[in-house]
Amino acid sequence: MLRKRIVSIILIIALSFISMVAYGEIDIAAKSALLMDYNSGEIIYAINEHEKLAPASITKIMTLLITMELLDEGKINIDDNVSISEHASKMIGTKVYLDAGETQSVDNLIKAISVRSANDAAVALSEHIAGSEDAFAKLMNQKSKELGMVNTNFVNASGLPGENHYSTAYDIAIMSRELLKHNKIHEYLSVYMEDLTVGKTKTSIQTMVNTNRLIKEYDGANGIKTGYTNEAKHCISASAKRGDLQLIAIVMGAEDSKLRFNEAKKLLDYGFANYDSVTMGKKGDIIGTIPIEKGRESKLEIILERDSCILLPKGKKANIEKKMTHSDYLNAPIAMGNVVGELIILVDGKEVDKINLVAKTSIDKAKLGETLKKTWKSFILNR
Repeated sequence: MLRKRIVSIILIIALSFISMVAYGEIDIAAKSALLMDYNSGEIIYAINEHEKLAPASITKIMTLLITMELLDEGKINIDDNVSISEHASKMIGTKVYLDAGETQSVDNLIKAISVRSANDAAVALSEHIAGSEDAFAKLMNQKSKELGMVNTNFVNASGLPGENHYSTAYDIAIMSRELLKHNKIHEYLSVYMEDLTVGKTKTSIQTMVNTNRLIKEYDGANGIKTGYTNEAKHCISASAKRGDLQLIAIVMGAEDSKLRFNEAKKLLDYGFANYDSVTMGKKGDIIGTIPIEKGRESKLEIILERDSCILLPKGKKANIEKKMTHSDYLNAPIAMGNVVGELIILVDGKEVDKINLVAKTSIDKAKLGETLKKTWKSFILNR
């Protein structure tokens, strides 16, 4: 009897640290986990996905996301020289050993963050963008709110332990998906090994090996980020693409590094084995035309604002419908890119996606003489 009680107590203690939960064919050993379809954002699997946990270096996904957005907006440039501060150079943990006073390009700092997960590079980049790491953390939290990451708060750019620094598997999946929308970042996330010259005299070479070993070991792997601290344990946001199906797997609080990678593989394997991504349309596809009144052109081509893909279980026969809504006609002028309608995708009667329809070109308002000419031509042809 005493032996049974001791065994029970041991099991309770063990389960308080690791969650072993079955979902279909998946048994996941971690504090929380999630599997998301990149294209649709649909959640395939989740456990404790809203539990607030220390994210460690997965934090740097937000650092990279803000960087990529500012690059796209032209507010910073890839060749900008960044002066390394004393604060950045003194970062502990994983680093590329940047010297205070040396300069590095934004390009090199992104490489150091993406490949080695360098804390000093993350802080240096944050200071270049916002003036200080604290100011950058405010940008991170502002972006989190914009994305609907309601259970996240950042206090630094690196993910080093900090009071009130937390996120969730669900929120990490959201920001991971957003980062992957930037084509340029894939050039960095997929690098397995690269040398970086550092130091004021640029005589020291740091050989960086990607902390995400799935890049080399898992078919289709294309990102994203690992993390570890004593508090967070071993974490990963892993992305992989095969054909049209791209998946994002989040594992937080795994007891060791091997387990972290194995559980991520397990999630990805399950997704690829059981689901397909079906393309409904590509960004720029012409969906139809709308008659134009008082314009230099008589009709407007309307196109998809973005790609549309839906997630379906393999082998499932589904009734897929497309419904287009827009005005019967439009009055000129119309600017290219203006939203003029919606394409709604339904699966078995349930709405699964809604995509804006936008004007392919601009159409100016016709001048009086042009209007009279068109009216006369229409009159003659109708007779």
